[in-house]
Amino acid sequence: MPVELEKKDLAKYPFLQEAHDMVSVGAYAPLDTFLKSNAGTFTTAKAVRRIQDAVNPPYRFENLLTEKPENEVLAYAIARLIISCADDVRLADRLAQYESERALYFFRDEESAKIQQYVADSVGFPAETSSLPMISYVNLTAKLRDASWRLVNRRVYAGEVQISSEETNELLLERIRILLRRGLPIAVPDGLCEQLSGATESITKIWQERILQQFGSVEEGAFPPCMQAIIHAVAAGTNIPHAARFAVTAFMNTIGMDETQIVEVYTRAPDFDISRTMYQVEHISGRSGTEYTPPSCPTMKTYGLCVNKNALCAKVQHPLSYYTRKKKELNKKNEEKKTESGDSFGSENNGTAHGHKEHKNHKSG
Repeated sequence: MPVELEKKDLAKYPFLQEAHDMVSVGAYAPLDTFLKSNAGTFTTAKAVRRIQDAVNPPYRFENLLTEKPENEVLAYAIARLIISCADDVRLADRLAQYESERALYFFRDEESAKIQQYVADSVGFPAETSSLPMISYVNLTAKLRDASWRLVNRRVYAGEVQISSEETNELLLERIRILLRRGLPIAVPDGLCEQLSGATESITKIWQERILQQFGSVEEGAFPPCMQAIIHAVAAGTNIPHAARFAVTAFMNTIGMDETQIVEVYTRAPDFDISRTMYQVEHISGRSGTEYTPPSCPTMKTYGLCVNKNALCAKVQHPLSYYTRKKKELNKKNEEKKTESGDSFGSENNGTAHGHKEHKNHKSG
């Protein structure tokens, strides 16, 4: 379908080929020269802010197109370079999610049906449809967690899975996210990464602070009962099932433990093999290109891994929610104890874990 795209359209959908062509010519090429200019410095700072927005949901997209449209396209392009130089799959996941939600925000409010159709065609998704072929549907919903997307919960007729108009938008978002994520990281010359090193370091610091703000230092005393049970089983020499290994590995990775510390948990397993364990841990923690999050509480129940439930378990639907709430509760109690005792120095012996050292002691105890 013939359609003329203006710069403001490319600012909304900077992943389109036309946007790529725009930043590959003229005043923006060669890129290393552009980055050294005042305009390049300005755009790099804008790209950093864009990534910062991506790692700090919930997202807001109002009033994003108030400046020159080409600045939005350039910021998107440079953000992809920075993410690729950072070489962190979790950052790539966040940027792909942010950009896909941003595109859908504009798509929903798009005044031109022709542009809507063009954007959908560009990512290989039907803009207006009430069904999808079963294979396409399964591939598209593979990582969607809500049970409503499972094929057994769908109406299927003549090999087509029926979907509502609102679900069409959700699936378009997922299609865009998948394509954007597949495109990261890109091969960036060492010279460009060197030029962008300041931006990369800034983003890495922001990301680390985000993780620390969300989960803080690792505190095993705040682990949910299901995760504690799995770790205790491993420490006791019990051969745990794959689902349990996946759940606890994804959990420990998400709250900030590095791969070596996670592998240490498995050293007393009866079938421990360092090479195989490192491979599995690296795969789950993101080396495969996808970072996995731990299963939700309903999924843990399905696996038969929801054990030793307590009062807090009844208030949450995810092990990560339990962990963050329990940490706050323990920290509050510790502060109260300090106040009561008048102890202004730390409390190394207060019975809770402090960082990864406590994790190691727990494993070997």
